[in-house]
Amino acid sequence: MGATMCCIGNSSKKVCLEEKIEKKIAEMRRNKLGESRLKTMDSIVMLFPMLKERLKTLRGMFEQYDEDSNGSIEPNELKNFLKHLKLHLTEQEFDNLFQYCDLDGSKGIQFNEFIVLLCLIHLLAAPSSSDNSSKAGFAQVGEIFNTIVEVFVFFDHNGDGKLNQKDMIKTLNNPRERSPARISKHRFQEMDWDKNGQVTFREFLFGFINWIGIDAEE
Repeated sequence: MGATMCCIGNSSKKVCLEEKIEKKIAEMRRNKLGESRLKTMDSIVMLFPMLKERLKTLRGMFEQYDEDSNGSIEPNELKNFLKHLKLHLTEQEFDNLFQYCDLDGSKGIQFNEFIVLLCLIHLLAAPSSSDNSSKAGFAQVGEIFNTIVEVFVFFDHNGDGKLNQKDMIKTLNNPRERSPARISKHRFQEMDWDKNGQVTFREFLFGFINWIGIDAEE
């Protein structure tokens, strides 16, 4: 994983990670061009119950590494988790990864942030744990995250790896499933955490987790 995320340690760590994620999503888009089962917003909403149930199964993994049971995974606990997966990072790489996933700046990875962390690992690194149960678990988790990437691609009309308000409104206001403009705008704003007019995959993932009904206390 260290090689995959070699630029994590520089001053543009956030941008660098997002560029790597965008590149990976673009690669997945090319490999599955024309194969998406998602044609309408209704087809996405119909997946919500299944996605919610499968993401909730990650709660057990989260609680296993939340060693003090305080509802968040602190840096030392996350190190134990990554050690189990045999993902080797330098201290600087680890610190930057932790900060990238700690979106609310609480100095702890809550459950919804843990889901984002797992998705990042799925996209950018393959765990090499010799534990067969861990490998099987990550294969199942990977299928969930691939579906979420597919949803992101559904919204990303121009394929640049970011969403803008125009993308959101165009998707939610198609003739068959027209949503009020205020709802489309609200959906976009709740994902655009830094209010820069664009939604990265990380921001989308946090928002989407909330859409399907999972929060930090789930």
